[in-house]
Amino acid sequence: MSFLLPKLTSKKEVDQAIKSTAEKVLVLRFGRDEDPVCLQLDDILSKTSSDLSKMAAIYVVDVDQTPVYTHYFDISYIPSTVFFFNGQHMKVDYGSPDHTKFVGSFKTKQDFIDLVEVIYRGAMRGKLIVQSPIDPKNIPKYDLLYQDI
Repeated sequence: MSFLLPKLTSKKEVDQAIKSTAEKVLVLRFGRDEDPVCLQLDDILSKTSSDLSKMAAIYVVDVDQTPVYTHYFDISYIPSTVFFFNGQHMKVDYGSPDHTKFVGSFKTKQDFIDLVEVIYRGAMRGKLIVQSPIDPKNIPKYDLLYQDI
C-alpha cells in the first residue's frame, strides 16, 4: 500500500519536505514498507490523502534510509508518525509521556482525519502543541523504552 504514498528516501528529501510544505500539515510516517502494522497504517493514510489534500501532505519515510531522523525522533517502535506545520515540529498530547509522535497505526480513518484537522487548526492559531481528539482507548499503549529498532 505504501506505493500509493510519496516516499522520502534520504535526509535531504525529508529536510526539503519539512522546509517546503507551507500552510499544510506535513505527515511523516516512519517505518518499513514490509512491516504489517506499517502496511495497515499506510492503507489508512493513502485512503485519506485525497480527502486531506488541502490540509495535509503525507509521506512515508524508511527508518533504515534516514538514521539521522530515526535517532532524532527517538523512533524505537514502528510505525511512528510525526507532524510538522510550516517547518515547525507539532506536538500532540495523546495522554502518554511522548508528545513528539504517534506510535502504531490509527484504529480508523476518522481518527487520523480528526487528528490532522486538530493539528491544522491549532497550528493556524500559532499553537505548537495540541490535545489529541482521539479516544484514549484507540491510542496504542507503549512503554518508553530506549532500544534499537
